[in-house]
Amino acid sequence: MLICENSLEIGVGGGRGTAARRRGVAHAARRRGVAHVPQSSLCPPWRRRRRGPAARRRRRGPAARRRRRGPAARRRRRGPAARRREGVAPLPAGGGVAPLHGLRVLDLTRVLAGPFASMILGDLGAEVIKVERPGAGDDTRSWGPPFVGSESAYFLSVNRNKKSICVDLKNPRGASVIRELAAVCDVLMENFLPGKLSSLGLGFDQLTRVNPRLVFCSISGYGQTGPLSQSPGYDSIASAVSGMMHITGPEDGGPVRPGVAMTDLATGLYAHGAIMAALLQRERTGRGAHIDCNLLSSQVSCLTHIAANFLNAGQEAKRWGTAHQSIVPYQGFSTRDGHIVVAAGNNTQFIRVCEVLQLKELAEDPKYTTNTLRVQHRKELLHTLSHRLLQETTADWLTQFEGSGVPVGPINNIQEVFSNPQTSPSASVVLLQQLVFN
Repeated sequence: MLICENSLEIGVGGGRGTAARRRGVAHAARRRGVAHVPQSSLCPPWRRRRRGPAARRRRRGPAARRRRRGPAARRRRRGPAARRREGVAPLPAGGGVAPLHGLRVLDLTRVLAGPFASMILGDLGAEVIKVERPGAGDDTRSWGPPFVGSESAYFLSVNRNKKSICVDLKNPRGASVIRELAAVCDVLMENFLPGKLSSLGLGFDQLTRVNPRLVFCSISGYGQTGPLSQSPGYDSIASAVSGMMHITGPEDGGPVRPGVAMTDLATGLYAHGAIMAALLQRERTGRGAHIDCNLLSSQVSCLTHIAANFLNAGQEAKRWGTAHQSIVPYQGFSTRDGHIVVAAGNNTQFIRVCEVLQLKELAEDPKYTTNTLRVQHRKELLHTLSHRLLQETTADWLTQFEGSGVPVGPINNIQEVFSNPQTSPSASVVLLQQLVFN
């Protein structure tokens, strides 16, 4: 019943029971078909701290404690602001301790949005326990080719830094395991249909009875309430419903799905940010929170100026290909051997574009002196610029634009992306060892 990576074991307690009771817990866990986690491993952080220096100080007696009440001890109690005023430097950033070290996340999500968010938490140092279905695991384990050994590349792309276990949530024993883990975790993430976990006794209200500090993040297609709340959601569906597909694609063509699941990824980023905010709030209140994060709302919020144009001016959006509705020139152009994007975001940059292209007369033309005028005369201006850019190669244009102050870049394929010195393996790619136990 157990799929295990990095040798995670499941336990039934985080208390201070006797050794005999701990052995009994392990035996009971083995009977249920799962492994046992040593209690010291899953003991809540606020209990584990009692076994450190503070606990030793308490055992030393009053005399030892009095010796610690000097200026240095008082500075430690005053907090970071007081220490800065007194010239005590804080630990430098990047000192070897990950920001979320000591935080434990119970991840019941699957596919992309939730796993992407929990992966970020894991990258920041949190311990992430990923719960998967018996016999199948996460849906994306079978999404391929390509595969890396027995694992799909898709699954591996968003599930690093996690310990995977397999639990049947519909089995009362499996639900009991989740409750026990939730009691010793800081964050629980799930992306079931609203109400599903509550029907299993694993909802927010039920789990916060055993752990009031639990941050509970629900990710769904359409939110916890509303007419679509019980509808399943995938990235492509939410991308369509939210209007994202409507504004994506060539100007004279039909709607296009973005090449990457941007709705899922945006939702994952929102979930990650909301979890971090809830953890910060917990430091002030001592209590957890229930986060409602969904694909539709996340993508609609990313419409930004497209939504503002409609809500404030009644302007319906259209597809612009690589171009920008409100800025000209700001799009991709064909060159003699490829494509380049030129983005003149202000009048000064437009003048410099004209200078690089040796079309200075355009900068002096009254039709193009402001961006508003350039938008009005878009078709004529782009015709002239497109004709000129076709005359030389992408590399030649990049060289000529260098130092001009105009943002430009080639439209790269993926091989070119990872051949670029800025994003080469030495700069952006870290090799990780994946441990898999079947």
